[in-house]
Amino acid sequence: MKFGDIAVANAEGAILAHSVAVENGRLRKGLVLGPAEIDRLKEFGMERVVAVQLEPDDVVEDKAAERIAKCLIAPGLSAEPVSNGRVNIITQSPGLIRVDETTVHGLNRIDEGLSLATLPDLMKVDRGQLVATVKIIPYALPEAVLRAGEKSCQSSPIALKPFQGGSASLIMTRTPGFKDSLLEKGRSVVAERLSGIGYGLGETKIVKHEANAVADALAASKTDLTLILGASATSDRSDVAPAAVVQAGGRIERFGMPVDPGNLLFLGSIGNNPVVGLPGCARSPALNGVDWVLERLSAGVPITSNDIAAMGVGGLLKEMPGRPQPRRPKS
Repeated sequence: MKFGDIAVANAEGAILAHSVAVENGRLRKGLVLGPAEIDRLKEFGMERVVAVQLEPDDVVEDKAAERIAKCLIAPGLSAEPVSNGRVNIITQSPGLIRVDETTVHGLNRIDEGLSLATLPDLMKVDRGQLVATVKIIPYALPEAVLRAGEKSCQSSPIALKPFQGGSASLIMTRTPGFKDSLLEKGRSVVAERLSGIGYGLGETKIVKHEANAVADALAASKTDLTLILGASATSDRSDVAPAAVVQAGGRIERFGMPVDPGNLLFLGSIGNNPVVGLPGCARSPALNGVDWVLERLSAGVPITSNDIAAMGVGGLLKEMPGRPQPRRPKS
């Protein structure tokens, strides 16, 4: 591709690099100059114009963008129509987007004219949401560059993990004097949080804040996912809620997470079914560490203690309403 100032008389077939004002209108950038456009430029008194002349092996921007986008399409993803060398990739259902950063970085290093931008890995997305965009920066790219780009994305660097959800149950504990309004608020917010990722909240049990009572409720639970929302915060693996999981025949995978709000979450399981101990911030609809764990469970993305440990970067979430500056000492 040759970019530069050329004589109008020699510009037929070239691509106009910048919009040009002519009599009774404008010739828009990106226009392929034909005889009629050449005549208009001459009539307006222009002798030279900035334009792009393609080499034999060049592929124009729209076709180049379509070829790269085609390599990125995976189940649950689709491409919008190309425009100005850009193709947007959108989702067909809610879920988590998976992005192979190494592959994306590799594609972007092939040539400065070939670019792919994506959402962050493991970001929650809705149906019809933009998750990636391919942009060809110049007006054309060499065939060799495109072939290298197509080869680099054969491993599907972008994937959608749809929310599968399932059935869920909630166990809430109460201590003497614990307000009914707090119980109802907790149940309502948890139900809303679950519905957004495909889970249906079935039975809600309210029991005493005692390990035996919680263990009995866990033993009776038959749902795909069980949540525990305690009347007081869990402060140790041996505290009421995690101790109850072990008493019911389960195990604790992780207690605590480097996400704030959400530090006091715990993740366990009984058999093949996950059990999540909710921190007090789960009574608020604001984003917190609970969301990151539940989203992975619904999307079938494995989550271990090491995965939770890796959530620290980006895990400092915004302040919660009604809880201003909770991590700063009082002066």
